[in-house]
Amino acid sequence: MTFKLGLTGSIGMGKSTTAQLFVELGCALWDADAAVHRLYVEGGAAVAPIGAIYPTVIHKNSVSRDALRDLIQNDPSVLRRIEKIVHPLVGADRTEFLDQTKSDITVLDIPLLFETGADSDMDAVACVRTTAEEQERRVLARGKMTAKQFQQIRHKQMPNAEKCARADFVIETDTLEHARAQVQTITEQIRRAIADA
Repeated sequence: MTFKLGLTGSIGMGKSTTAQLFVELGCALWDADAAVHRLYVEGGAAVAPIGAIYPTVIHKNSVSRDALRDLIQNDPSVLRRIEKIVHPLVGADRTEFLDQTKSDITVLDIPLLFETGADSDMDAVACVRTTAEEQERRVLARGKMTAKQFQQIRHKQMPNAEKCARADFVIETDTLEHARAQVQTITEQIRRAIADA
């Protein structure tokens, strides 16, 4: 059995970087966004069911995330229909990963951990955080969205303060060194608990 540590936090809070710090310490990593990507590429399990409802979003036998985003912006009900297809497939991908991992700790990087109720499947939850100003600076520095798009995403997500309040561990991502030290402490604490169990 592997210890399941859910890792969450709003966009731009430093979740992906923090996930890699856990990997450096020997933890396995399952990434929800990467799982969705696998489902959307040619041969992915979501391509046929999504294509059956929304054929316009299929390009070269893959789901076009850009076309899907445009469709969702024009009709918010599309998101709920897509989630009904994708969430069970992502859950199956996660279960398969957990069944195969040999690591003592598996970090499950899930942006919408609390929103989807996946926190109930975790042994513990860690949430990353930084200031709102730093969050916006990081997101806009990527050059992939406008300030308006960022605000729309932020308003759709559960407030990060609420996520942190519900988490077992909170990781400040103000500097890489500080984040690394906190990840090390959390990993050591979990490994001690596993050894004592």
